[in-house]
Parts: sequence; C-alpha cells; structure tokens
Amino acid sequence: MPSKVHLQFTEKKIFADNINFEQTGPYERLIGKAIYEMDPEDSQAKQIVDSDKAKVNSKGLIEFHGDIDILKPVDLARGNHRLLYDVNNRGKRTVLRNFNDAPASADPLSVEHAGNGFLMRQGYTIIWSGWQGDILPSKDQLSIELPEAYQNGKRIRGRIRSEFIADEEGVISLPLSGNTSVRSYETISLDTEQATLTRRQNEADPRLLVPPTDWQFARASVNSETGRLSIVPSATDIYLADGFSPGWIYELIYEAEGSRVMGLGMEAIRSLISTLRYESHDASGTTNPLSSYIDNAYGFGSSLCARVLRQFVYDGFNIDAKSRKVFDGIYPHVSGGGRLFMNTRFAQVGRFPRQHEEHQWPSERYPFAYSETTDPFQPNKDSVLKRPASDPLVIHTHTATEYWQRHASTGHIDPSTLTDLAIPENVRMYFLASAQHGGASGIGTISQEIPNTNATSPFMRACLTALDAWVSQGVSPPANKIPKLKDHSLITPKEALAGFPSIPDTNTPANASQLPLYDYGRDFDKGIISNHPPKDTGKQYTLYVPNIDEDGNDTAGLRSPDIQVPIGTHTGWSLRKQGFAKNELANLTGSFIPFPRTSSERIKKNDPRLSIEERYGNHHGYIQAITDAVDDLLQGGYILQEDANRYIDAARKRDPTDQNTMLFPLQLQP
Repeated sequence: MPSKVHLQFTEKKIFADNINFEQTGPYERLIGKAIYEMDPEDSQAKQIVDSDKAKVNSKGLIEFHGDIDILKPVDLARGNHRLLYDVNNRGKRTVLRNFNDAPASADPLSVEHAGNGFLMRQGYTIIWSGWQGDILPSKDQLSIELPEAYQNGKRIRGRIRSEFIADEEGVISLPLSGNTSVRSYETISLDTEQATLTRRQNEADPRLLVPPTDWQFARASVNSETGRLSIVPSATDIYLADGFSPGWIYELIYEAEGSRVMGLGMEAIRSLISTLRYESHDASGTTNPLSSYIDNAYGFGSSLCARVLRQFVYDGFNIDAKSRKVFDGIYPHVSGGGRLFMNTRFAQVGRFPRQHEEHQWPSERYPFAYSETTDPFQPNKDSVLKRPASDPLVIHTHTATEYWQRHASTGHIDPSTLTDLAIPENVRMYFLASAQHGGASGIGTISQEIPNTNATSPFMRACLTALDAWVSQGVSPPANKIPKLKDHSLITPKEALAGFPSIPDTNTPANASQLPLYDYGRDFDKGIISNHPPKDTGKQYTLYVPNIDEDGNDTAGLRSPDIQVPIGTHTGWSLRKQGFAKNELANLTGSFIPFPRTSSERIKKNDPRLSIEERYGNHHGYIQAITDAVDDLLQGGYILQEDANRYIDAARKRDPTDQNTMLFPLQLQP
C-alpha cells in the first residue's frame, strides 16, 4: 500500500515584498504540516530499522507528521515547472544561501532573503520539509515528529555513546546530544556510577576517566533576575563543575531510552515529493497546490543534506509505491565520502567524522562511490547507484575541505586497486579547487588563519542549470573535473604537505583526516551498535588529496578566477589555535594566506611566493588576468554569464596592488 500524505496548509505569506522576478512574477510561501501514514508491511518499511516496533494508529498504519513549506510562483504557469527539494540541514534551509547568495534565515520573507533572485528568476518551486527525527520542534527550524520504538510495550533501552567538544571558555553544561537544537536520548538513571565519562585532548590520545563525583546528569540554570546559578537534575543534560576544557574531546557512555524510528524520515521525503509531483489531491482529498504544474523534480543537499540524498538513492527510496521516479536529478554538494548514521537504533543523524571531531561515528561506511567497487576488507561489491530503473542523474561537487576532512577521494578511487574509477555516465563530478566547505559564507572562530572565502556559488548555479538541461532536454553537462592519480593531480597527504610552500608564521597539518575501519558490533548491519566505543580493526582506507602548485593552491578541478589569478594561498584546511587542541584540523574551514603586496615585502618576510606586484604589475593587469580566467570558465560552460559579469565587476572595484586595499577573495555582489 502506498504511504498516505495529508497536507494541512495554515499560512500563506508574500515573499520578497511581492516584487516581480522577471518573467516568473512574484512568489509566495505556503506553510503547514504534512501527516504521513505508512503501512508497516510495505517492502520499504521492512528496510527501516525498528519500523515493526512503532505503534500504529486505528488504521494499522505508522503515523508521523512534520513541517512543510513551499516557496512558489504566485502564478505557477509562469514558473519553469520544476520542483527543487532543499534537504534542510539540521532544520536549517540552505538553498537560498547556496544559489541566491542570500543570508541565512529561518523565515525567509524579505527582499534581502531573495538574494540575487537566481532561483526565482529561473522559476523554481522550492520545497522544504522536516525529515530529521532528532531535531527539536521550534519556529527556527524544520522538524518532524517520528514515533518511538517499543518492545513488549516498553520504551526500548540501550547503551549509547555521545561526544562533546566545547569550543569556547566557560561551558559547564550541555545537552546529552551535544547540540541545543537536537533532541537528547534520556538516561535511565541519574546515577553517574552507572555511566562512563572520559576526556582526551586529541582523537588518538588515551581516554582519561572523569570521576563520577566530578559530574552530574544535570542542567546549569541561571536566574535572569538574581543571576544565581542553579544545578537542576536532568535526564537529558550533563553538568561538569570544573567546566569543559576548550577543544578537548569528552565522551559519555550511558544507558538510554527513547529511540525513535529515524529511517522514517526517508519515507517522509519520498512520499511527500511523490504526492506533490504526481497527485492531484492528497490522501484526504485536499487539492495539491502544485497539481499539474510539475514536470521534473530535483533534490539538492549540502553537507549533511548531500549525504541524505546519497543514502536516499542507495536505500532505494527514489521510486515510489507506484513505480514512479521521485527525483529525476539530484545535486549532492560537499558530502565527502559519506552517507548517514540514520537508519539505526539510537541514531545520531547529524554526527559525522573529521580528524578531531566525532572521528569514530559511522556515517562513512563502504560503499563510497557511485561506481561499483570491491571492499578491500570484506568480500562485498557495491555502489551508491545500483538501480538503473530509478537512479537519478547526479551532479556532485566537492571542495578541498572534503578531501582533507571528509575522505572525498573515496568517491572516485577504487579502494581495492587504488586506481581512478570510471565515473558513471549518469554522474558528473566537479572539484571546486581551493575552496572551503562553506564557500564564501564559512567562518572559523577557532582557526589560526583567515577563513578561505573563495566563492563556490557561481559554479553551483551553473551546475544546477546543467542538471536541468540534462534532465529536461538531454543536454550533457560539461566533462568531469576532478583530480586523478594517473596525472598526479591527486596525491597522498604526505606528498601534498611536503610540496606546500614554507610561508612564514604558517603551520601545516600533520595529516589529513584518516578513515579507519571500525567494528561497531555484531548486529551493526541490523542497525544496532553494541561496541561503545567501536573497536579499531587496525585496517584503514587509503586516502588522497589534490596536488598543489608553488603557491599552495590546488591544480586540478574547477579553478575559480580567485585561484587562476590568486592574491594569496587558499586551502581547504585550517588548524585549531592555541587553547583549542592546537594544530588539529579545525572543523570544516579553510585558510586564506595573502601574498606579499610588493617584491620588497616578499624579500623582507622571506616569503617564497611571488608578490602581487610581480604577478600583475598594476590594477589593469589584474583586471585583464581575471577577465581571461572568466572567459575560459564561461566558454567551458562552468559558469554563467551573470557570474562572469560579477567577477569582472568585483575585480574592477578592488585593486589588490593598492596598499590600502584589504586582501581577501573577490566579494561577488548580487
């Protein structure tokens, strides 16, 4: 039986002051809830861990509900008849920031929230909905209420592990989830003797026991009137009297209850998009507001959300109960090699491994690539795409950060033969050279260097345009642009670090984040983790990073005008500063290290990199070099004309040879 979707829209809001977006006209938002009902005997339900342990309603169906928000042309006939599903990131919308260069907003309504208007000018209908079952309900984030799993009428219990890293001074209390926006699994006992808390400065250091008398299951609360601190017992919080040392890794292992059937989040996406795309009415007979206006559907996800899309197609959700394709095309951006820690009992969906943070969490598991490969450690052959009848067309982009922190090379290198993989015909992969995970919007409060704000959105706008032409017109996108072993544009981290220029007062990483094979317990394939912490098998996957030029900038992939005509070194990595686990990789930020302005400055500082003056001579020379780089990318189809214009305008407004000009990557105006 197909899942049932009941749409309940409660608000209609004018978007961007009702302005006209060229031929598309004004936009509006429809806001409400979607109620889902899934047959527990459905073949897809049987793949969802603990779906057989969820309570059913009077119809014998698993019922759950979540937020829905549609941003659409007021007159759908003037739109492009394309549905674009924005997989929200921990409840936060991303698509307007990534494509429209708009500021982040939990309630996008103003002209400012439209940014440069790209998606509106193209005519897209944008869908947001709750899918992540551990996000707490709030007006500031999209959420979904998934059912708990019960066994013999009782809440399921189990031993689980949580990790905390405080990247600021003075933190004495945290939710057990480690994140104030994420629901915590409740401890079954406030007795700290029944749990284990350890701390270590770096990931590979021995775990040091924190005595049970030094911490509590409690929440620190400050009275707003008196300023008095109270310690309140809590089954969902941890309190450490001496505070969490900044940058240190704290690990708590405890007995919890309250596991939700997290895998139902995938079914929510599948059934909602299928209903909005294909049906004239919902299961209650309510008219589908998009009925007859959607020709194609695309899914976009950035970071965690990109991993959602990869897991979605891997698990077979891209075909609905009537054998219709859900998404014609997907665009996963900056996923790294991972998928999700979601279809698991006591799942912690948002956690993912980096060098220092959450290194042992299981979102990075074979298979990594869209192409079929053999696992070198287990007799398996598998791939992310393996269902030709329902697999979507895929455009996938990575930045340099994903190679250093998120194991991106596993997506196009055979893990057994350590050779370049052939990219499937229905996939295009592009490496956004010398960019950081968050593009121009990334920040780095604990980093040693200035964040690398090399813009990625121009490439992303071109990629979405190419995906649409590929799906709707059969026009093949530009060729793959990724680093490769065969031409030495992909190398080991050791080789890359050995070739990095000796820039004064600049530290480099000891290594990229590694990818060991962990043993999570004998029932892990059934969605149950029993080893806390997981056991290190002593095996690890081989990883590679992009090669660099004499300036430290990446040589392969899509090199933006900022990288082809650089005024500094742009990396995908940055290092934690003193007091925050110094010299460990700093989350997902990159670094920007400006060149010396003049030859005399270069000589004085003993900087091996040519100065800006020596490279371009004057402002005119810089503008001409940027123009040439822009023309090259435009001719290749890797950027759009509007972004070519933006780059040239930005170069004209900024003279890097002027001593009074601050040095940073080009700032593109809407």
